[in-house]
Amino acid sequence: MDFLYSLDSYVRSILPIEFWDIVDIAVLAFLIYKGIIIVKEIRAGGLIKGIILIFAVYLVMSLVRMKVMAYLLRSVFNVGLLAVVVLFQPELRRFLEKMGHSKVSKLPVFSSLASDNSDMLSQKWSKAIEAVCDACEDLSATTTGALIVIEQETKLGEQIDTGTVINAEPSKELFGNIFYPKTPLHDGAVIMRDGIILAAACFLPKPQKEETINKALGSRHRAAIGMSENSDAVIVVVSEETGTISVAENGELTRGLTRDSLKKYLRTRLLPEKPQKPAKPPRSGDGDGDTEKTKKRSVGYFRKKKFTDKV
Repeated sequence: MDFLYSLDSYVRSILPIEFWDIVDIAVLAFLIYKGIIIVKEIRAGGLIKGIILIFAVYLVMSLVRMKVMAYLLRSVFNVGLLAVVVLFQPELRRFLEKMGHSKVSKLPVFSSLASDNSDMLSQKWSKAIEAVCDACEDLSATTTGALIVIEQETKLGEQIDTGTVINAEPSKELFGNIFYPKTPLHDGAVIMRDGIILAAACFLPKPQKEETINKALGSRHRAAIGMSENSDAVIVVVSEETGTISVAENGELTRGLTRDSLKKYLRTRLLPEKPQKPAKPPRSGDGDGDTEKTKKRSVGYFRKKKFTDKV
């Protein structure tokens, strides 16, 4: 009976459901969903499992009334939030930067305001992608090392300041001159912004967990991974030893790309397809609309002709 009374009081406490209760549940579900996505992106499944295991042990200790162990685990959870912030500092920073750099113009309400600028930028990036792919194909054939950073939402002012500002339209020949081994600008990265080569010979940050990177990768690949960990940039790398074309993004390196696969990759990242408006379904009789109009005009014509003949 006590259980039924407690269940009845619990049900009465949550009913009736109001509008803000629905909003509260929706926000909580959204946060849980985002939390799962963050865990997947930061590749820290083992650490999350460890935290869940400790929490399960704490529940067991509390149920069996092992006071000392329960007290110790409770003390651990008291500082757990700070520990999580320290452990996931790079990932949380990247997540907050992505949230902060989300453009208001991408919202449907404001999308029409920036449509013209977006079209011009898409044209610039289309030409830039062709130049990057042509240059990487030639540099790969001659095993000439290259490092090209394509800036997106996160601005790379700190890295640009370490290099030499060029501010030129990209071309296969320009990339070839920059990365030619005997030129002053070949040792470093090229940074592109809005389809333009903004700077060259730029220094990039080191990866956060350099010891976990394959030792066979050279300094260019490590710098590319480090830059992708600290921003949402897309980094294209051409190996000086093998001529292999690679792309680094979100801390991951994709190797063995060809010119066509690189072009497809860059167009997917830099030129997202605009959602097309669905075509309106034809209304009943639309197909015969022209015929009906033609018939009406013909009838009118013959009537007029007939009236004229009578006159």
